[in-house]
Amino acid sequence: MACLRVILGDQLSDEISSLRDIASGDSVLMAEVMTEASYVPHHKKKLIYVFSAMRHFAETLRQRNIRVFYTRLDDPENSHSLLGEIARHIDKAEADTVIVTNGGEYRLTEDMKTWGEKLRLAVECRDDDRFLASHDDFQQWAEGRKSLRMEYFYRDMRRRYDVLMEHGKPVGGEWNYDSENRAPPKEGLSPPKPFAVAPDAITTEVMAMVTERFANNMGDADGFTYAVTRGDALAALDQFLTDRLPLFGTYQDAMIDNEPWMFHAHIGLYLNSGLLSPREIISKAQAQWQHGKAPLNAVEGFIRQILGWREYVRGIYWYRMPLYAQSNALAADRPLPDFFWTADTKMRCLRISIQNTIDHAYAHHIQRLMVIGNFSLLAGLDPAAVNAWYLAVYADAYEWVEMPNVHGMTLYADGGDLASKPYAASGAYINRMSNYCKGCHYSVTSKLGKSACPFNLLYWDFLMRNQDQLAGNPRMGMPYRNLARMDAARKDQIRLESAEILETL
Repeated sequence: MACLRVILGDQLSDEISSLRDIASGDSVLMAEVMTEASYVPHHKKKLIYVFSAMRHFAETLRQRNIRVFYTRLDDPENSHSLLGEIARHIDKAEADTVIVTNGGEYRLTEDMKTWGEKLRLAVECRDDDRFLASHDDFQQWAEGRKSLRMEYFYRDMRRRYDVLMEHGKPVGGEWNYDSENRAPPKEGLSPPKPFAVAPDAITTEVMAMVTERFANNMGDADGFTYAVTRGDALAALDQFLTDRLPLFGTYQDAMIDNEPWMFHAHIGLYLNSGLLSPREIISKAQAQWQHGKAPLNAVEGFIRQILGWREYVRGIYWYRMPLYAQSNALAADRPLPDFFWTADTKMRCLRISIQNTIDHAYAHHIQRLMVIGNFSLLAGLDPAAVNAWYLAVYADAYEWVEMPNVHGMTLYADGGDLASKPYAASGAYINRMSNYCKGCHYSVTSKLGKSACPFNLLYWDFLMRNQDQLAGNPRMGMPYRNLARMDAARKDQIRLESAEILETL
C-alpha cells in the first residue's frame, strides 16, 4: 500500500519533511477548507494569496508526475475540514498511511495527534525542519535561564550557523547595529516601488471566489499583486536585496505617508508559507555585504529578523503554549474599537496604518508595533481580541509568529517573558519617526486638553493604571520618576481626559 501525504497551506516547499521521501505510488492531498479559512475573519488578500499559492504549488507537484488530490473551497463535495478530506480521499489514494508535517499552530498540531485514532489507520506526524532551531533546540537553550532574551539566542544562532562571523567573533566587532538603524525619514526620501506580479488565470479565479464567499471580510481583491509561485517569490527577494536592502537598516523604523512599503522586504508571507527558505534568504543577504553591495548595519539588521527574531518567537510560542495564550499580565479587557476594521479615526497615524492594512494586508513592523500596537497597549485592549485581529488582517500572519509578537512584544500580556519592558510611547516617538502628525486633527505637542494627541494622554494614564505591575521594572525607572514629579491635579486631569478618550472608542 502507499502513503497519502498531506500538505498544508503554509507548507508550500519541496523541502517539507512530509514530501522528502515521496515514492512512486504515493499521493499528495491539498485542501482548501472552511475550518482553516474562517476561524478568524482573514483579510481577502490573505485568503487570495494562500489559495492561489496552494493551487500553483499543486501544479508544480503535478509537473513532477506526482498524483495530487486537490479540494477547492467551492467543491460541492468538500467536507470543509482537513480530517474530513483525508477520510474522503484515503481510499482513492489506495493508501494505508498518512504522512503530514506538524502544523504551525498549537491547536492544529494537537488535533493532528488524534487523526490516527479517528481514521483508524497509521498517521505519521513529522517535525517541520525548515526552521533553523527545532523545538528541542529552543528548549535546551531556554532551560535554566532566568530570562529568555532574544539577543543571547541570536548570538548563539550566529555562532551555530557561522553567519556574519569571523574567527569566532562577529564581523565588525559588534553583534548588532541598532544604533545605526533608527534614522527618521529625511525630506525627499523616496523608497523604490515594491515587487508586483499581475494575477494570472489561477489567481484571477481565486480572486473571484474569495470576493464572493468572503464578502464581509476586510479588504478587497483589487490590487492583488503578490507573488504566488516560488519563482516570483525569489524574484521579489532579489529585488529587495538589490533595490532596498542598502537603506533598509538606516530607515527600517521610519514611516512616511503614502509610502506603506518603505525599504522593507515584504517577503514574510513567502517565507512563512514555504515559498522561500530562511537559509537561502540569509545566504543571499550575507553575500550582499561580502560583495560590497549593502552595508553591514543593513545586512545584520535584516538577518537578525530571520535568524534571530523569527526563530526566537517560534521557540517562545511552542515553549510556552498553551498557557501563553491565556496570560493577561496587565488585566487589559477593553473591546477592540470599530475603527480597527474601518480606519475611521481622527488619529492620523492610526488611520494611515490601518488603511494600509485594509488596502494591502500588510503594514511594516513599526506601524504594527509602535502605532497600532502602542495604541492597543495604552488603551488596555483585550489581548485575545488584539491577537485575533493581527492574525486575521496580515498576509504573513500565522499564530506561531503572530502571537509572541503581539501578545509578548506589543501588549506585554505575558508580563515580560519576551520583552524586557512594555513598548509604550507618547506621540513624540511617532512624530520623530514619521510625517504622520502633520495635518492630524490632534496636536502632538499638546499634553492636555481636547486638542492633545491621545497618545500623550494615554501614555501617562497607562503608567498610572499599571504602576503596581511596572514601577519595579528597572527599564521603566525614568518614566516613573517623571510621573512622580507630576502634581496631583495634573494626574487627575490626565485620568479624566484619558477616560473621555477611551469612552469614545
